[in-house]
Amino acid sequence: MGLLKEFKEFAVKGNALDMAVGIIIGAAFGKIVSSLVNDIIMPPIGMLLGGVDFKNRALTLKEAVTAADGKIITEAVTMKYGLFINNVIDFLIVAFTIFMVIRTINRLSQMRVPFARTQPPAK
Repeated sequence: MGLLKEFKEFAVKGNALDMAVGIIIGAAFGKIVSSLVNDIIMPPIGMLLGGVDFKNRALTLKEAVTAADGKIITEAVTMKYGLFINNVIDFLIVAFTIFMVIRTINRLSQMRVPFARTQPPAK
């Protein structure tokens, strides 16, 4: 079977369409989770920790080099651990949500429906 023919069969199957829809919904879900973390969860945590804005938290490894007129010659080298914390929380929310969906699907697939026979039982 030729490569082009195999690709055509793959592309027109429902699985490819399902995968595309899943990717689009996943991207949108990722944006929602990022907004939840950045706009809802982290501000109260920062407030409880004394008004800390995690997006701006960083460890400066090397200060910026500026000219006499104040123009920046070399940017500062920083480790942005606040953004890292936000991304870890994003990941944990997404991972937990996916776990719960998979868990629900597995439990539903284990349930047996006794009246779902397509043919009457043999006598």
